[in-house]
Amino acid sequence: MNNTKWALDATHSEVQFKVKHLVISTTSGTFKMFEGELSTNGDDFENGSVSFAIDTNSIDTNNEQRDGHLKSADFFDTENFPKMTFQSTSFTKKEGSDYILKGDLTIKGITKAIELAVEFGGVVVDPWGQTKAGFEVSGKINRTAYGLVWNALTEAGGMVVSEDVRLNINVEFTKQA
Repeated sequence: MNNTKWALDATHSEVQFKVKHLVISTTSGTFKMFEGELSTNGDDFENGSVSFAIDTNSIDTNNEQRDGHLKSADFFDTENFPKMTFQSTSFTKKEGSDYILKGDLTIKGITKAIELAVEFGGVVVDPWGQTKAGFEVSGKINRTAYGLVWNALTEAGGMVVSEDVRLNINVEFTKQA
């Protein structure tokens, strides 16, 4: 089979996260700058290889003060760790359009294996003749496992920021010639 390369189309992709705040509500954010690549055997995505890098300094929660805190050593330490990366170890079809993506996520120099659910949206040829593939990726990580350990307690003893972070990533790839 041919090795097919797919480049991430960042203008039609997004990286979002959600985390519980004060145990009672959810705060959302995005990363504005990221890059990625997908390699497949021909046009079959099963057993494909995915690599992804996110510019941690591009974090945006619609609150400048909070973003500054997230960029500090309390969280991402963007000065010393400007990127977080993901490298897949397997991409397996479950059934229909559902896949399981396993790989190594590195944040602040700490690498852990994670598993993500992937829904394949399909392949189309756009009006300019480019072949596009779309995927919705979701999962959950424990932020403290990656050294993002800052927290405080409320008067009642609840955590200000949950340890669990939900990931929602929508990506569109363009098949390379």
